[in-house]
Amino acid sequence: MDLRNRRRLQAVVIVAIFAASMIGAAVMMASGWSPPTRSYGKQIRPERNLAQMPVQLGDGKPFAFHGRDAAWTLVALPGPDCAERCLRELDLVHRAQITLDKQADMLRLLYLGAPPQGAAAEGFGKVWALATTSSQALEDFRAKTPDSVSAVLVTPSGKAMLSYPAGFDPTRLRLDLKKAVKVAL
Repeated sequence: MDLRNRRRLQAVVIVAIFAASMIGAAVMMASGWSPPTRSYGKQIRPERNLAQMPVQLGDGKPFAFHGRDAAWTLVALPGPDCAERCLRELDLVHRAQITLDKQADMLRLLYLGAPPQGAAAEGFGKVWALATTSSQALEDFRAKTPDSVSAVLVTPSGKAMLSYPAGFDPTRLRLDLKKAVKVAL
């Protein structure tokens, strides 16, 4: 084989390698496969689009999951009688938001349910946006036991992505939040 034919063959092999990898990736994407991710929340399947879910804030204004600010939303779904333990978990979630440092404003905290009562709940509304909804879209994720809370992480486009059942580990949630806001940058 002369030099010119050998170089042509090498060029064809290189192009074939790149083409095969692109075709393989296209086939995997078309079949619905996605690479495994290391998140601590439970992935919500099928996805739920909350962009049109009616949510009303405590002051009467509507809340939109999607908008110009491109912020993630962590929705707290309290069980009956959110009291001391529930408020402690919500405080840990707020502290996780604070650890996001400069990206902390890329995460909104939304409390969806009856507002907690008592002295321990003072100042709660300054940190969490208190809201209600007539929709049942997230009810299957809501904590069922008294004085507990579960959470759902919602993308900036309004899609429910991960759920955290009652008793979740706020430290692991913080790791997911860091990854989420880093992706948004």
